[in-house]
Amino acid sequence: MSVAKSKSVVCSASKYLLFSALCIFILNLAAPQYAVGAKPETKPNIIYFLVDNIGMGELSTYSGGPYRGTYTPRIDKFAEEGLKLTNFAPENQCTPSRSALMTGRYSVRSGTHTATLVGDDSGLVAWEKTMGDILSAAGYATAIVGKWHIGASEGRWPTDHGFDEWYGPPRSYDESLWAEDPWYRPGRDPISYMYEGKKGGKVKPVKQLTRAVKRDLDLEYMKRAKSFMKRSVAAKKPFFLYFNYTLLHFPVDPRKEFAGKTGHGSFADSLLQLDTDFGRLLDFIKKLGVADNTIVVFSGDNGSEWHRPWRGTSGYWAGSYFTGMEGSLRTPCMIRYPGQVPAKQQSNQIVHITDMFTTILKWAGAQVPQDRVIDGQDQRAFFEGNQKESARDGFPYWMGPKMYGVKWRNFKVVYVLKRNFSDPELNLATPHIVNLDTDPREIQGYDFPYIHTWVASHAVKIVGDFKASVKKEPLIPHGAPLDYVPGKKD
Repeated sequence: MSVAKSKSVVCSASKYLLFSALCIFILNLAAPQYAVGAKPETKPNIIYFLVDNIGMGELSTYSGGPYRGTYTPRIDKFAEEGLKLTNFAPENQCTPSRSALMTGRYSVRSGTHTATLVGDDSGLVAWEKTMGDILSAAGYATAIVGKWHIGASEGRWPTDHGFDEWYGPPRSYDESLWAEDPWYRPGRDPISYMYEGKKGGKVKPVKQLTRAVKRDLDLEYMKRAKSFMKRSVAAKKPFFLYFNYTLLHFPVDPRKEFAGKTGHGSFADSLLQLDTDFGRLLDFIKKLGVADNTIVVFSGDNGSEWHRPWRGTSGYWAGSYFTGMEGSLRTPCMIRYPGQVPAKQQSNQIVHITDMFTTILKWAGAQVPQDRVIDGQDQRAFFEGNQKESARDGFPYWMGPKMYGVKWRNFKVVYVLKRNFSDPELNLATPHIVNLDTDPREIQGYDFPYIHTWVASHAVKIVGDFKASVKKEPLIPHGAPLDYVPGKKD
């Protein structure tokens, strides 16, 4: 090859390399590139995917999966894309957990420590501010699909608390079994309905909640969720989607496309359905082009399902929902926020469900209320990897209005013992101090020769702080009228 020709080839190659580098540079400028901890220029979208009655022994990323009859690959992959918590604490039943998430306050403060029942005019009072209220005021489009369970009357609906739209049942999915009950009489007994509502309008019943309707509800929820997100993105408005999945609340019936798929029964088929549906939701926000600026939280609302024949499992831990056992006070929780929460992180630090209220609002640039007691801690520094420890090291826990105990680090000071949903409660004359490192099944009560009585000082402080806060702001009684305001005198 001649020198001239050689120079020509080198020149052409150089121009090609220069052109390629320029293209890559331009593409990088166009893509949303965030260093971890750098704040995105636009408000993040938020999806809170709340799974009903899911224990720590169900998902394969939490050592469930094949032991329950199927792997959960999409959820497992999601867990690798952010932070997986192994010590995430909800409250111990549906209503309290949903109230705590929406208000950032222990449910006993809000009078929502006990499940709302049909014919019961209890629930959140108008004074309470929910994530829906606050994010709506901050410019977010807001929607909820699925059960609300913290108020079922005018003034207490989700559309009265900041949500632009809602479709779901007001209470619980076991009501879908009413029509099959041989003692149930239509015309004499109440009918459970699915409801629909928009902010500023009337909430109306749409159709009866039956077992067949419940089985296919997540398809309808997904359809409505996609429509809401698509409309919000088109309007260039940040969105908050509160997606309350039906499973694994009894009756645990998989849709027809999943029935028999695993060969390990309806519960395993339903786990496969849950995994697939969550994956489809993630695929949709990627298709919309907003995945890089969307906070996605996957969590449970309380411990595992207890009713036969749909009983779930808490895996390594003991107990079910409606107790103070670890099987009630731990549920899966994973957080993905690209550029803010580092991937491939796992922690056994304590995080309470109220903390999600404060942390999400802070991420969204919204105001956390200053005129009331907020129990939720700001966990941004912990979630973002800027500190190793959680912003909290413990919390008190209740069953209904009764304080069952205090959790502090890897210890529990137990005042009332109840091991499973159907067991009676036992008031302990002397509190048990449980070391979860050495007694994870909470069998021994005291773990000799180390009885850890010094731990009581930390529990006393946590209870003392709570009591002091109640003196400043009285608890809202269960069933309080809609216009009730704590501490306000008539």
